[in-house]
Amino acid sequence: MIKRLAIWLFGCAVLAGCAQEFNRVYKSPDYAYKYEYAKECYIRGKYANAITLLQEVLTVMKGTENAQECMYMLAMSEYRYKDYETASTYFKKYISSYPRGEYAEMASFYVGESLYMSTPEPRLDQTPTIAAIGAFQEYLDLYPDGQMRETAQQRLFELQGKLVKKEFLSAQLYYNLGTYFGNCTNGGNNYEACIVTAQNAIKDYPYSDYREDFAILIMKSKFKLAEQSVEEKKLERYREAEDECYGFVNQYPESEERATAEKYIEACKKYLKD
Repeated sequence: MIKRLAIWLFGCAVLAGCAQEFNRVYKSPDYAYKYEYAKECYIRGKYANAITLLQEVLTVMKGTENAQECMYMLAMSEYRYKDYETASTYFKKYISSYPRGEYAEMASFYVGESLYMSTPEPRLDQTPTIAAIGAFQEYLDLYPDGQMRETAQQRLFELQGKLVKKEFLSAQLYYNLGTYFGNCTNGGNNYEACIVTAQNAIKDYPYSDYREDFAILIMKSKFKLAEQSVEEKKLERYREAEDECYGFVNQYPESEERATAEKYIEACKKYLKD
């Protein structure tokens, strides 16, 4: 018990000493001293302290040989501190100020990486994801043989996958809403919305892992749409549903939904014969 108390007291003393040292540096009028201490804080992982000092000396460093390093280190400190929005802003500012600077390539990569780290889950608005895709694509355009090329390409695949999943969840939601019309304020219905959303996703992301899932939703929605149609539209829509089912079976003969497609085909044939 006494040993633990001694360790705790020692830790408190160390922290207090560190805080006093930082306050002494912060109050110092010597900006070169502050900058060197900020670099030490960055190396030791004390990013909050580094940010505080670097923000203060950044203006003073402008035009000096340390200006580029100061701005890039500030951006990296924000990134390591997990303030990704602020980090991306500083990385962009670095690129704008030093487009051919020593850290320009890495700053370009970390614009995308900062945006990537703050992208939301697929169910939410994907505007940040689109911005991250644009940033990584710009990095690859500027540095096709860059040292972070493989990581940037992998990030693009992940982010595009997130957009595809967003479209799949939207299409699935329309299908699940089915005959509910409370959300159809502009006309149409949920099955039609599901078909359009899924077809557009297949066109926009032809190599997606969700391609079969979209095809299943289209097939099911076309059949449900035929069932729910008014009499004058049923013939045309049952024909479309039958064609869609045949196309699905041909394209995905091993699908778990093949039995569903075949059941729909028989139902379509029965209606079309009658």
